[in-house]
Amino acid sequence: MPKTIPLNSFNSASKPQISWQQQLAQAAITPQTLLKTLGLDPNEFGSFLGAHKQFSLKVPQAYLHKIQLDTPDDPLLLQIMTQSQELLPADGYNTDPVGDIDSSQTPGLLHKYHGRVLLITTAACAIHCRYCFRRHFPYQQQQAARDDWQDALEYIKQDSSIEEVILSGGDPLVLSDGKLDSLISQLETIPHLSRLRIHSRLPVVLPDRITDNLVNRLSSSRFNVCLVIHANHANEITKAEVKVLRKLQYAGIHLLNQAVLLKGINHRLSDQIALSNALYSAGVLPYYLHLLDPVQGAAHFEVDEIEASKLISGMRSKLPGFLVPRLVREIAGEDSKTPANEL
Repeated sequence: MPKTIPLNSFNSASKPQISWQQQLAQAAITPQTLLKTLGLDPNEFGSFLGAHKQFSLKVPQAYLHKIQLDTPDDPLLLQIMTQSQELLPADGYNTDPVGDIDSSQTPGLLHKYHGRVLLITTAACAIHCRYCFRRHFPYQQQQAARDDWQDALEYIKQDSSIEEVILSGGDPLVLSDGKLDSLISQLETIPHLSRLRIHSRLPVVLPDRITDNLVNRLSSSRFNVCLVIHANHANEITKAEVKVLRKLQYAGIHLLNQAVLLKGINHRLSDQIALSNALYSAGVLPYYLHLLDPVQGAAHFEVDEIEASKLISGMRSKLPGFLVPRLVREIAGEDSKTPANEL
């Protein structure tokens, strides 16, 4: 049986009462520390220091303990370990692959699609995924200053066609319960809003973040609340993640998953079948499987569109339709996500 890091090898696990904020503060932030913890030779990853300087490494210890020891091709490790390939130029890849900058209406607010807007709630994430489409995003210019949401809120108030607000970032669940409550409460005063969507990787990266206070606040909102998690591989969903996701489901929160199709990580049919089954066991429905956004530094993760379409066909032959995610790409300037058969 593959060996993973024992829970007691981390301070966060040896102190059951440690807060999620303290766990976040103890995240690994250097490639050397990460590799040493996992018993790996740095030479396996080539020259990774340059990539680390370009886009920093960050991995909570709760996520680290799910990675197999002494396994350089572990699918969870490959998502977060800096690699020299990130520094190679690639045609068609850029720093704003989905047109976020052009869709910015006020600092912290993006309006791409009819009926919904997205709020950049924070620049912070609990984990730095190497394929992140916002790895070059200018958060200092595009984030509401000092948690002042007045311009963004005023924009929403003036457009009665907006029915849904999406909290994104960074990762909105990095914010404290108090800050989230304040923002949600302000949004709840806008009559034409009916849906709140939260995009977060924390339920599968730092499950202790899903506090009772957070669950109660979301379940008591006047909004129809949907939490879209981001899991790419079945190994990310263990008993701890199932527990918190079920807690959210029982509280009436709609749970969906968005994954990114990544070469060497989840591009095989067995990977995707296992992921869909693991999600459903945790009360989460597969939603989107994204083709890789062409962001500089991530070209080595790309899966060919033809291969991706064959993968979805294979899933349809093995799974019920509700467990097969929609294969999509986000194209800058389009008025919705683009299904693969329309590419």
